[in-house]
Amino acid sequence: MDVILKWIGGGTVAAALVLAGIAIGGRATAENDMSEPAIEAPTPVSQPVFAHGAIAAKAATDAKRLYTVRRVLPIDGPIKYGEWHWDDGNVPDGPLLVTVDLQARVISIFRGGYEIGAAAVMLGTDQHPTPTGVFPILWKQRHNVSEKYGNAPMPWSMFLTNDGIAIHGGSEVENGYASHGCIGVPDDIAKRLFAIAKEGDRVVITDGKRMGMGDSII
Repeated sequence: MDVILKWIGGGTVAAALVLAGIAIGGRATAENDMSEPAIEAPTPVSQPVFAHGAIAAKAATDAKRLYTVRRVLPIDGPIKYGEWHWDDGNVPDGPLLVTVDLQARVISIFRGGYEIGAAAVMLGTDQHPTPTGVFPILWKQRHNVSEKYGNAPMPWSMFLTNDGIAIHGGSEVENGYASHGCIGVPDDIAKRLFAIAKEGDRVVITDGKRMGMGDSII
């Protein structure tokens, strides 16, 4: 009987010690939690914003807009031979760009995307074609005479190639007339274009390209 009580008693004491240990351990943990300072979450480090990419993209977009059709002259029907139009009133400053289309046989002059001039043109033949592509104005000559073609007058010449292809006046822009590859324009357009064109301004010569409002010229 004593043995049984001792075992039970020992078990009771052991159980009590276990329970007491749990309670003590629990208090110790709680006390430790209360005593340790709270660790703040790290403040997110903001990444630096580099504006160079955005600025470059905007600059590229703005540059393209300068070569986008933003206005066309109100011309009724196809332009006839000898006909020309010019209106640069209230047009903002911008780069000059000239287009010539071989199928339409028309020159268009744009400033900052606004068409300010247009006329029918005289072009080359199959034997002496007017080249297509994008050409810079290489040099200008106000009183040019073609020694190659019998001292033919070519005033207000704006040369596009080193072999003599140019936009110039002094020609009869009439049906049935042709050049040796040059772009002959009415004198009234030639002198106006010559006055504002600079070396390096681009001339785009196409063969059947149509453009409208909002279209990219180049």
